[in-house]
Amino acid sequence: MKGMFHGGISEELVFPFPQLKGEELENVQLMLESVRRYLDEKVDARAIDHSHEIPKDVLDEAKSLGLFGLQIPTEYGGLGLGASAYSRVMQEVAGHDSSMAVTLGAHQSIGLKAILLYGSEAQKRQYLPALASGERVAAFALTEPDAGSDAASIKTRAELSADGTHYVLNGSKIWITNGGFADVFTVFARTAEEGDGKPKLTAFIVDRSEGLRTGAPEGKLGIRGSSTTTVYFDNVKVPAANVIGEPGRGFKVAMGVLNNGRLGLAAGCVGMCRTLLKLALERVQERRAFSKSIGEFGLIKDKIAGMLARTYALESATYLTTGLIDADVGDYSLESAICKVFGSECLWWVVNETLQIAAGIGYMTEYPYERMLRDARINLIFEGTNEILRCFIALSGMAGPGKQLSDVSKAMREPIKGFGLLADFAAKKVRSAFGPERFTRVHPILAREAVMLEDHVAHLARHVENTLRKHGRKIAEMQFVQRRVADVAIDLYALTACLSRATQAIEKHGTEGAWRHIEYTRVFANDCRERLARNVAGFEQNDDELRKETATRTYGDAGYALDVI
Repeated sequence: MKGMFHGGISEELVFPFPQLKGEELENVQLMLESVRRYLDEKVDARAIDHSHEIPKDVLDEAKSLGLFGLQIPTEYGGLGLGASAYSRVMQEVAGHDSSMAVTLGAHQSIGLKAILLYGSEAQKRQYLPALASGERVAAFALTEPDAGSDAASIKTRAELSADGTHYVLNGSKIWITNGGFADVFTVFARTAEEGDGKPKLTAFIVDRSEGLRTGAPEGKLGIRGSSTTTVYFDNVKVPAANVIGEPGRGFKVAMGVLNNGRLGLAAGCVGMCRTLLKLALERVQERRAFSKSIGEFGLIKDKIAGMLARTYALESATYLTTGLIDADVGDYSLESAICKVFGSECLWWVVNETLQIAAGIGYMTEYPYERMLRDARINLIFEGTNEILRCFIALSGMAGPGKQLSDVSKAMREPIKGFGLLADFAAKKVRSAFGPERFTRVHPILAREAVMLEDHVAHLARHVENTLRKHGRKIAEMQFVQRRVADVAIDLYALTACLSRATQAIEKHGTEGAWRHIEYTRVFANDCRERLARNVAGFEQNDDELRKETATRTYGDAGYALDVI
């Protein structure tokens, strides 16, 4: 994606579409059989939602199946699954019950992930075996009343003792998943570095011990079976050896964990979408109106086609990204953020359409539709709100072009020293004058969709450059522009994933055997075409200032402040 912000198409990263093979594929298939059997026989999603808890015996069996140590390496007692295999299992769990998926995800997607990614060997050997078996459960403690996405506002503090052996932790964290029963917490707190004394974030492994207490379970709209509590720290002693990474570098740890964890969330959204599709397809055939099944009506077919296409695109984007991780591509921060935003919004749209198809029964607690709608809503907030992540996608993507423009400006002031940079910049301009970069590996049957994508990659790069030239550093405050940039990037990445996956399917099964891949890709591409055209036009013509002014002036009126009579 960072390449696309420069107008480039890195085909070698997305072709061929990644797939599990050989022994890893066989192991995952065997595990999925066991997981499905466990979910069908033991996990009653409706009962869990009603009782607001997952029964202990249900969790114990999940532990015995290895579901608490999916990605922990075998040397520490886990199953050692890669990103794609892990996501496939989480997809299955979430498709059955969101509360179970959230509990497992909070434990390993984020709760213990900092130890796995940044912990010392000693920390891994001390904590991971018990976490892998489920003997101990992990939680991720970042959010505070005044610090959600704004991690810099964290007030929880950790003071280093005079002898340097431990820190004393004071403060609180809110909305901590697994908080009520977790044994190990990854906690982020402000510390003062020696020397400059400026407060910085540090990540800690904190055991449940004296001084650590949790509040009452929170009542929630959805995912009611998961434990969500406030966690309080009152002079909790944390050994200095429990610092994860380096003191003062906790922000990097938090972002690394969330980048990774967002893909588990996206995979969960895939699982729920697939379950909802199954429910919708059954419903359109059983429900009748005007002497025929409602599935025969055009507006219902439109809903089903859209649901199929968006789910296919989400699944493709998610597993393209996990494939990048499994291939050891170093930076997937943009792609994982895109999957989280796209996944949560895709699911929200699909669950709403499914409930609409179900009609009256969709609103009744006797059926699963309303529960799944309630469960789905949190995903737009979890692990970075979609508004914040859109800003992140846009600003991170524009950082590269912005740096290049800055470097080119400097090189123009010192043309001898900057000759190489100026030559590269000029070459790029010459190439762009002859048209956008082209895909060479997309199957010819999808050439129309590929050309549309190529053209909009060029549009993205051009408008990003124009925007940066016009606004410079002020772009950091221009969230309407950031949203357009992010929305273009999201569509481009999802469509790229569809083209890669569909091409592979055509090459493997032929056009008849791959008809679903082709048609789902085409439907999604047509939807993208409308959104991309609207967003690209919005870079030049929009009502951004009117909307901002309207909101600002209304703040002073304390509400809508109008009446008909």
